[in-house]
Order: sequence, then C-alpha cells, then structure tokens
Amino acid sequence: MKQAIRSRHRILEAIRSLLLASVSLTSFGEQCLADDYPVKPLSFVVAFGVGGSADRMTRAISTTVSIELGQPVKVINKAGAGTLLGANYALGEPDDGYTVLASTFSPYLLNTILEGNAEYTIDDFAYINFQWFDEDLIALHKGSRFRDLTELLEEIRNKPKAVRASVVRGSAGHLMAKLLLQTLGIPQSNLNLVTYNSGGQARAAVAGGVVDFIVISAKGSEPIREYIRPLAIVSERVSESWNAPPINESLKPLGIQVPLLPGSARGFATTAAFKREYPERFDTLVSAFKRALEKPELQRQLDNSDIGRRWIGPERSQKIMEDSFSIFENYAYLLKP
Repeated sequence: MKQAIRSRHRILEAIRSLLLASVSLTSFGEQCLADDYPVKPLSFVVAFGVGGSADRMTRAISTTVSIELGQPVKVINKAGAGTLLGANYALGEPDDGYTVLASTFSPYLLNTILEGNAEYTIDDFAYINFQWFDEDLIALHKGSRFRDLTELLEEIRNKPKAVRASVVRGSAGHLMAKLLLQTLGIPQSNLNLVTYNSGGQARAAVAGGVVDFIVISAKGSEPIREYIRPLAIVSERVSESWNAPPINESLKPLGIQVPLLPGSARGFATTAAFKREYPERFDTLVSAFKRALEKPELQRQLDNSDIGRRWIGPERSQKIMEDSFSIFENYAYLLKP
C-alpha cells in the first residue's frame, strides 16, 4: 500500500516538473520574441501630405532607421483635420511598436486636443525625439509698401479689411497673428486673415502677392526667400539667417510685448500603451533613432536639405509637449471660429 502511494507521489511530482518546465519555456520564448524586435516591417505614419516638412524629415531618416533596426520602413501619409487623422490612425494600430507617428506635435497635436475634436491627450503618446525646431517668421511680400511691423499693425487698426495675411490653420503663426491684434486692442475682424491647410499654400500666397504678409515657420520658408521681406522673428534672439529682429524689439515703439509662443516641434512618437507594455522594445526604437542621427552621412543629408537633426530624447520631448500645451491652453480661445 505504501509502495503504491509513493509511486503515485513520484508520478505527480514528475507531472508537476513537466508543467513548470513548460511554463519556463513559454516565458523564455516570449522573452526571446521581445529581444528579437522588430521581426517585421514598420510603418512611419506622417500626419501631413507628401512634400511637407514632416514628410521630408520622415523620408530622410527612415532609410537609416530601417538599417539600424534591420527591417524595412514604409512611410504612409495620413493628412487631414490638423493632424487628427494621422494621430487617430496611429492610436488605432496595435500597440506593438510597428507603427510610429511622425508629426509637428507642437502646435498641431495640441490644437486637435484644445479645439475639442480629439478624444486623446498628449499623454496617450510616448515621444521618441523632437529633432526639428522652427521659430516663426513674420514676413511681408517683397513688394509691400510697409516699412516695419509697427506700420503694418497700425494699418490694420486704421483700415479694417485692407490688409491680408496668410497662416496655416491652427499653427503657432495663426495664434501669433491673433495675439498681436488682441494685445494692441485691434478687433480681430480688422485683419483679412486667410487660413490654409498647408505651409506650401500659405507661402505661395505671400510669394505671389495674394496677401500682404505671413506668419509661419522660418526654416520652411527658405524656398520663397527671394519673394519675401522679413519683419521679425518670434524669438528672444536676432535671426542671423533672416536678419530679422526679435518680435518684442520690433514692438517697442508700440509699448507692448507678446508671449513668445513655441514654434514648430517636429519628431516621432509611439503610443504610450506600447511604451508601458513593451519598454524594452521602446528602448530599442529610441536607440535606433539616436544612432541614425549620429551617422555623419545622414547628418550631411539633413543639413543639405535644411532639415533639423537635434537629439533631445524622450524625456525632454515630453517636457516640451507639457510646457507647450500649457501655453496654448491659455490662448486657445483665440483660435475658436
């Protein structure tokens, strides 16, 4: 009887050992799968159309990141609704690290939230890196009769609807144009403000003399340099490349100052859920972008194309989003229809 009991105990112990071994193998296999990431192609989703700044940045870096990860990268454009469509598309994909969102996160992602259309928040994204920063430029059509920013603003005050301006809808430039009027007590309706869905359209308007002036990112305006005359840069420092004074220096004759709104911050992000569920994969992705930007050949390519290549990493990118959101939240009412 005792012998039979001992035999049953040995059989049960053997079964238990096999079950534990099976669990260990499964865990080991899952760990190996995580370490092997990525095992299939990735998609870089650009929240703008083909040819824009975010698209050019993404296509320029995608090949080098692909080499670093050892997998192909496909660039997909999902433009519309001020980057809302692209952001929703990225959030709707599996949180497995195979979809990366490329965008101008500040100010466009901020505005999709503040205008009430987005169901996400800035915390639903894990920011990999913001590599391209661009301050806003206030510039006239080259043939404009206005001599400086003071004269331009006084014309808007005294002759309603006589002055036309172009901006990208929801951009920092859009907000700055309205903030200038508010600070000076000029009715918003006095300025004939034309909003466009892309920087290319807004720049074409001022280059062609359709509008008198533009408020838009400076670096992206290089292709129309010969058609415009800079008045001011939204910065604390003089713009050497444009020979433009800081905006608050230009406004001294009027006795006012305006907040220095953050310009464009372009870069890459994943979903926050991916970072939480697969922290090792997120680190792998971050490292691939960092190594890519350290490559001399890519640096030369980006420099030749006037595309930013800074590395600030996830933590500083997150901080920029938080700070920018706070500023835009204070003035979001100006962008309401």
